[in-house]
Parts: sequence; C-alpha cells; structure tokens
Amino acid sequence: MTALLEVRDLRVSFGSVAAVRGASLDVRKGETHCLVGESGCGKSVTALAVMGLLARGAVRTAGRLAFDGADIAGLSEKAMSRLRGDRMAMIFQEPMTSLNPAYTVGSQMAEVLQRHRGASKAAALDRAAELLARVKITSPGMRLGQYPHQLSGGLRQRVMIAMALMCEPELLIADEPTTALDVTVQAQILRLLLDLQRDLGLAMLLITHDLGVVARIAHRVSVMYAGEVVESATATALFGRPTHPYTRGLLDCVPVPGKVKQGERLGSIPGVVPRMTAAFAGCGFRERCAQADAGCATAAPLREADGDHAYRCRLPADWRGDAVPAS
Repeated sequence: MTALLEVRDLRVSFGSVAAVRGASLDVRKGETHCLVGESGCGKSVTALAVMGLLARGAVRTAGRLAFDGADIAGLSEKAMSRLRGDRMAMIFQEPMTSLNPAYTVGSQMAEVLQRHRGASKAAALDRAAELLARVKITSPGMRLGQYPHQLSGGLRQRVMIAMALMCEPELLIADEPTTALDVTVQAQILRLLLDLQRDLGLAMLLITHDLGVVARIAHRVSVMYAGEVVESATATALFGRPTHPYTRGLLDCVPVPGKVKQGERLGSIPGVVPRMTAAFAGCGFRERCAQADAGCATAAPLREADGDHAYRCRLPADWRGDAVPAS
C-alpha cells in the first residue's frame, strides 16, 4: 500500500530541549495509523511539525517529510498554507481554543471552502450544513448561526471534524480528539471518525494515549517514547507480540476484564520520562527498564521483529523477562 505521508528522522527542538528525536513513520492511503504514548512523549509536536504549525523558535529538521510523494519540508509558509486545510487537515485537542469565539460556526466553516476552492459564500454554507448533518449534528442550519460558546464540548468537536472535511482532505490528523469529553461522547466521536474514515477512504493519523482506542480502530500503530518511535507494527502484531520493553509495560498497565481481580494492584512502569536534550544518547527508556545494562547508554539500534514490525532496542525479538541485551 502506498504511503501518503512519509516521515523519516524527524527532529524538533525548543532551545536545548529535544522534543522529537529522529521519529519515523508512514501513513498509508486509506488506513488509520495510531501514534500512541504517554503525555509529553512528543506525539502532538510530531503532528504540528508535519502540519507546519510549530511555535516560533522551534527548529525542525527531517531526513524526509513528504506528502503524496512531494517534499513538504522545504515548502514556504504560503505554499504550506495552501496545502493545510485542503489536502491535509487537522483536528486539535481542545475545540474551544481552536474555534474563533468572535465568529459564527457557519462563517468559520465557509471560509475554508472559499479560501481553498474559491467557492461562493452560499455554496460554502450549503456544504457546511451538509457536513454538519453528516457528523450527526441536528438542525445544522440553526447551528451555522451559532457561536462556539453556545455549543457543548461534543458538538464543538463535531464542528471541528466537519470543518476539517470541508475540502475533502486525503489525510486527517486527529490529535487526542476526545480530550475533556465524557466517556459516552468519547465513544460517539471515535465511532464517527471511524465511520468517516471508512466511508471517505481517508488516511488518518490518530494521536492518543488510550490503548483501548488503538485496539478498536487502528490498522497500524507507532509507539512513541521520549521523542522517538520505539516500536511500529500492524495493530494485530503489536498487541499479539509486543517487543519493546516500553510497549510491554504499557500493555501490562491495561486492566483486563475477568483477569484483574478486585483489590489487586494495577500494572505500572516505575520512574519518570527523562529530560531530553540534544546531547542525550542511547535508549531513552533505559532508566525505567528492568532489562537495561551499560550498553543501553550508548546504543538503541532499530531492529526488525518480523516483516513489517520494527522496534528500537538491543534486546532480541524473542526476549523474555530474564533476557540479557544483545551486544
């Protein structure tokens, strides 16, 4: 399957802090690729780097950053802004801060189609109403005249999804799209995204820390830790044969109905994420890993577990709990 988005050796730094350290991943046409990891590991920064939306002062480099085969790392801001919102779109964590409180929902949605496709305002508003109905917002004509503060959190997120689809993008990046929503609304939003991805044939990069979500909707998964992608595989392979110690630790932390007894301690990963600097070398997980030895301070090679399954670790793919890292 052809890769629509190619990211190779992506690095992002903010002064002396290395937020992303050589991350690589592909998002293929028509697939849902989940980027998973704990808070602060660099997931959102990776998405913002791809979209060209990093804060002022950030430094981005990449071995390759391409969309549909064309390099986007060297695009001017003007050229990137033509692409962003048109062929590639993004849904942000908090819709209340992403929507402009001074403009109606309709005017903000219509602007997207008017700017990128030169549509008339009437045509753009018709398209906006159509998409609001598609994301299951009732009375779409009335909602177009409302302001963001007049909508609930779930409705605002649906508006953001509809806005992202205005120009029928090929790639949709969803950054923690269910943050701050209650459990019922989270499930509705995730189901909506899954249905839209299937119906429209979108390539979707979904950023999350929820492995339950990943298990339900992902075709492929990239696990991120301390600014690096430490394991990448199909969802079936990752859940069936997790290889990196961090991935195994994450899965051990997920309570399994019927297996976790009442009163029993839940799994956890000891320690904290280290502060990443440009001078940091070796495996970022070594201080929290029971399998680490002195060699992990200098090397964290990229290995293949099998076929399309890669991980960044000195351990062999078939290691067990008492394994010793390979030299």
